Order: sequence, then C-alpha cells, then structure tokens
Amino acid sequence: MCKRSGILALFLFLSFSLFSGVAFAQLFNVKVDYAAGSNAYSVYCADLDGDLDMDLAVANYLGTSVSILKNNGDGTFQTKVNYTVGTLPTSVFCADLDGDLDMDLAVANVTSNTVSILKNNGDGTFQTKVDYATGAGARSVFCADLDGDIDLDLAVANFSGTSVSILKNNGDGTFLAKTDYTAGSGPRVIYCADLDGDIDLDLAVANSGTNNVSILKNNGDGTFQTKVDYAAGTGARSVFCADLDGDLDKDLAVANYGASTVSFFENNGDGTFQASVNYSTGNAPASVYCVDLDDDDDLDLAVANFTGSSVSILRNNGDGTFQAKDDYEAGSGAMSVFGTDLDGDSHIDLAVANQNANNVSIFLNATTYVEEGPDHTMATSFLLRQNYPNPFNPV
Repeated sequence: MCKRSGILALFLFLSFSLFSGVAFAQLFNVKVDYAAGSNAYSVYCADLDGDLDMDLAVANYLGTSVSILKNNGDGTFQTKVNYTVGTLPTSVFCADLDGDLDMDLAVANVTSNTVSILKNNGDGTFQTKVDYATGAGARSVFCADLDGDIDLDLAVANFSGTSVSILKNNGDGTFLAKTDYTAGSGPRVIYCADLDGDIDLDLAVANSGTNNVSILKNNGDGTFQTKVDYAAGTGARSVFCADLDGDLDKDLAVANYGASTVSFFENNGDGTFQASVNYSTGNAPASVYCVDLDDDDDLDLAVANFTGSSVSILRNNGDGTFQAKDDYEAGSGAMSVFGTDLDGDSHIDLAVANQNANNVSIFLNATTYVEEGPDHTMATSFLLRQNYPNPFNPV
C-alpha cells in the first residue's frame, strides 16, 4: 500500500513538472536613463497631462527644482522641463490638491523648511509655487485625506527635529498653518494608510536617528494619538504600508540604510505590529516600494540601494515571507524607486531616481515564462488589474 502510494505521488509530481512546465525568467529589461536635474533625489509617477499614461516628476536636491518628464505613451520620455521649488527639495508627491481632477505637485524642501505647492494647468504644465511652512528639515511629504472631508491634506516628516507636520487643505489647494506631532529622531519618510481598520488614515514614520518606525493613529478628524514605536534596523530610511501577507490589513516594509536590510512588520489587524523580520538588500537601501512585479497576485518589494547603485527585487512567497534578492543595475546613487505601468502593457515597471547620476532609470517589465517541459498548458482566462496600492485612495 505504501509502495503504491509512493509511486502515485512520484507520478503526480512528474506530471505536474511536465504539464505545468513554466517558470519566470528575468523580470526587467536593461535600464534606460533619462536626464533629470542636479541630484535627482525623489521620483513620482502620475498622469500629469491627462493622456492616460504615467509621466515622471523628479525632485532635484541641488537643483532647487522639480523636473517633469512626459511619457510618449510607450514608456519612453520627453526631455525634462524644470519648475522652481524651495531649497534642497527631497520629496515630490503628485495628487489632485485643488479638486479640478488634474494632478498637482507637493514638494518637501529640507533647507527652506517648506512644502511647495505647484498647481497643474491641466496639461502637465505648472503654475508658480506657493510655499507653506513646515517643521525643521522637511524631508518627505505625503498627500491624503486625513480629516475625512474629501480633500487631500499634507503630512510632512521633519528630519532636523522629531516631528511630523500636518497641514489641512482648505478645499482649494491652499492649506492651514501646520500642526506638529512628535515622532522619533530624524524622521525621514512618512506614509499615510488605514493601519487599524477604522477607515481613517494613520501615520507611519521611518526615523533614521532612532532606528525605528513611529505609528500615530488618527482620531478620525486629522488629529493624532501619541506615537508608538517599533524597532527597525540601523538607519531606518523609508517606510511603505501595504498588505504583504494577504490578510487584508496593512503591514510595513522599512528600508534600513545602515543595515542593508528591509524589515517586514506584520500587522496584528489593529494597527499594532509584530517584531520585524529582516531580509538582505543591496548596499545602503534608501527607498522601498511594494507592488506586484511578477503577476502572481501578491506584493513584492523593490528597493533602491544608494551605494549599491542598484535595485533589489524581493519576491513575495504569498504569505509575507520573501525570497532572496535579485539585483538590477541602476544609476549611481539610486535614491528613490516607484512602481507602476509605464508602457501600457499592464505589467508593473520601475522608475529609479539616481542622485549622483542626475537621472532617472526606467526598468520596463519583461515578465516572461520559459518552458521547463513539453507545452501542454493553455490560458483559460485573462485579468487586467489596476495599479496597487493606489496612494490616492488607500481603502
């Protein structure tokens, strides 16, 4: 009986190997670089000119500018057009801030301690900036409806202190004076998401000085509770909130610059988190982005490595555990990574801002399958998914 069972099991295994017969080849084509401004520090992808493809907005750290690179519709890009922002811009976010259905720009300026708002004219050109005061060392900005009034407010991580600034929208893309909340030391990146399942958006802040993540829960009106900290790796540099283990709540991925790791924090379902599990990345990871890169319906990790000048891809096993990294060469000083469909083929591509190279590297997804045995498979259905997660509507 046992012998027959063993033979049957072996037959089933061989049958699966022969008849399923597919595996993934490399995910991305060789990068193509596009010039940005001086010290390209942050990249964001959005449809800026209303033609349904994704353009690029790049904050240039030493250029005191943001570069707009319009998409030709196939994942190639036109020559940059620069717009003046504050001093030493380190973060750019694209969102409809004034309710006119086009994408405006919010830019955090670390030296001028401001956020610059540039309203879109509707065609991917932008009006002169209007600046709003933040805390000291505005390093990162995130746009989200924090007070439940439908318009998008601003959340800013202030690197030179221990605070985050909240600036509420008046409904027309102008903003009230900031309200500050305490985070950890050296807050680098801020992310807004519903972490505790109560519909409103909470804050997750990566603190490079205290090597941790601060969670500030929303009271429902855009005010926030006292922070709760969770230990990450050395030099916690970037945080991203997404459902990584498939249980419908938002987990955390944190890039640890000093440790060359990314930390996974599993959500307990109520906005509290289990101890981190760490995975190796390239050298000095500066940014992490969570998105389905291999079309298997779970969210993988893309990590920009600053001194490694590379992007590390960590594929999800489907349960919030990750495979060993697969590295792709980016430009010198890879600082920021963003994942979305750039060439209209429904696969997720990557844009990487390279600080030292003053450019953006575009990695078009080349997801293919290679045969491992006789071809006895046939597609029975096709699925076109929206980009996920959508930072404009995290519900």
